[in-house]
Amino acid sequence: MNVSCGIVGLPNAGKSTLFNAILKKQAALVANYPFATIKSNMGIVEVVDRRVDILQKLFNSANKKYSTLTVVDIAGLVKGAHKGEGLGNQFLAEIKNVNLILMLLRKFEDDSVVRAGSVSPKEDRGVLEMELALKDLQTLNDKANFGVLNNTIQKAIGVLGEGRLLLSEEWGEREREVLQEFKLLTMKPIIYVLNVGERELALGSSLNLEVEWEFVSAKLEFELSFLSKEDQREYLRQLGLDFNPLDNLIKKAYETLNLKTFFTANKNEARAWKFIEGSTALECAEKVHTDFANNFIAVEVVPFENLKKAGSWEQAKSKGWVKMEGKGYMVKDGDVMLFRLGRG
Repeated sequence: MNVSCGIVGLPNAGKSTLFNAILKKQAALVANYPFATIKSNMGIVEVVDRRVDILQKLFNSANKKYSTLTVVDIAGLVKGAHKGEGLGNQFLAEIKNVNLILMLLRKFEDDSVVRAGSVSPKEDRGVLEMELALKDLQTLNDKANFGVLNNTIQKAIGVLGEGRLLLSEEWGEREREVLQEFKLLTMKPIIYVLNVGERELALGSSLNLEVEWEFVSAKLEFELSFLSKEDQREYLRQLGLDFNPLDNLIKKAYETLNLKTFFTANKNEARAWKFIEGSTALECAEKVHTDFANNFIAVEVVPFENLKKAGSWEQAKSKGWVKMEGKGYMVKDGDVMLFRLGRG
């Protein structure tokens, strides 16, 4: 199940630095001039989950594997991108393929880093949203010119014409199906991310942007990525933080995409698997392996916290905490699952 997040922002907002921080390596060029990135960078990031570590110990597993997200560093957008300014058509097209937009807004002060059109987080956000909306209008009007015009497209054109993102409107199931065909940019969920300076990290919610947002210091996060986890925590504690903003951002991406986690564990491997809330046991079995779905008989399930409390699968079973479920069981976040299969 490939899920991708695209980092979008004006030039020199810190996109490539954030990308490198998330991947914990120098994977993208970082330079003090606009359009240092002219081609998207893509990387896979592990979503570290301490529950996997605990399961590895409980089952004495030889290996462990976290769930992953794909992160895309998309080159900077500028005013007029929808008309091709700054290779805008290419960059906007790349946004169509991601599931979630991380809109990075510059809040740090550094005279040595060229602003490249950035004014303030609020105004920068307006420019970026306008370019996404104008590109969607262009897409929908092109379809209308070819005669593919119905009530849903007319409604969408009206919403955009009012200066609103399509995501802000209520859409019926059939309307969503129509709009999804066009991979419209403003139908994608957006997380607004302030890229702040180190001194501003501890200010938290006092940095008002008039929207719900996350904050990171991309430069600091990249530098911290080379330290041990304990040293990272100590450094952040000295800044007055008892959490890592970058970890919070990844967690927020999971929540925004409505992703949950189930686990499998045995002597070979303890592993986390992502699934969309509302998935059945059969659908989750298919994520593990196609054969699991084809040969599904039943699944034994225990909530992670119960398994942890019991100390072993056998003890959890003896306490009656392990339940046998069928194909239609609605999987819950934190379920540890043992699939029972017939012969293929």
